[in-house]
Amino acid sequence: MGLTIGVDIGGTKIAAGVVDEEGSILETCKVPTPHATDALTEAIADAVRTVGAGHHVEAVGIGAAGYVDEKRATVLFAPNIDWRHEPLKDKVEQRVGLPVVVENDANAAAWGEYKFGAGQGHSDVICITLGTGLGGGIIIGNKLRRGRFGVAAEFGHIRVVPDGLLCGCGSQGCWEQYASGRALLRYARQRAFATPENAEILLALGDGTSEGIEGRHISEAARQGDPVAIDSFRELARWAGAGLADLASLFDPSAFIVGGGVSDEGELVLGPIRKSFRRWLVGNQWRPHAQVLAAQLGGKAGLVGAADLARQG
Repeated sequence: MGLTIGVDIGGTKIAAGVVDEEGSILETCKVPTPHATDALTEAIADAVRTVGAGHHVEAVGIGAAGYVDEKRATVLFAPNIDWRHEPLKDKVEQRVGLPVVVENDANAAAWGEYKFGAGQGHSDVICITLGTGLGGGIIIGNKLRRGRFGVAAEFGHIRVVPDGLLCGCGSQGCWEQYASGRALLRYARQRAFATPENAEILLALGDGTSEGIEGRHISEAARQGDPVAIDSFRELARWAGAGLADLASLFDPSAFIVGGGVSDEGELVLGPIRKSFRRWLVGNQWRPHAQVLAAQLGGKAGLVGAADLARQG
């Protein structure tokens, strides 16, 4: 199969791109993400038609945040969109006249990194995305592993603290409450409030109050040496690395790929994650260590991965 289209559904925009067999994006378009369900389906179809004009496209892959069934056709549940058992595959196919594959967005991003990014050369990789929340994907034996019902790799909702912080999923103590962009922001605000004398750079980048701190301020302050910003990244990394050590006990991959917005900070966060991973890895002195790698495709991973999964049918 030649050209396919990948669609990445974000909270504010839908990105669609024509992708070739080498993972190169030939053309892209973006449209705003509507809130109404029917309008959202139409927007996806419009993006596909727009970007595909003038190309011989053979299939469409859609990356959607939420639980996707084992047939890669129905979104069983989406946390931020009013989709409950939404037959997205059928609805989009009817509108665009092409075969459609629906996949969880983190799974799609994981496949993109495995096939065309940091995972090249590895047959067994675990991907995590440290964004607003925490997502992931499992590739074992060169295959994307989705579980019996299609909803595997919801790593962010593994409970790491019994009766811990309340999560948006309704549970308590989920991993993403301690290792995510939201967690990083909470760490920084709490520390800046408690010890403002150690957060002078961080506070100055905002409005002078701990509540005025935003994610971009933490990154910039850390680069300038702000103690609170640096310590906040280290706290996130401590939890992220400990979680990877647990995943190593489950899957024993040759590599972990860390993506998402938080990972854009490079060694500022990856170095401490590796240190924490080694600290908590059971039998770490006597066993091989998986590599902890930075994702390479950035925000394109989900689009490219969805397009390639559509190519495989």
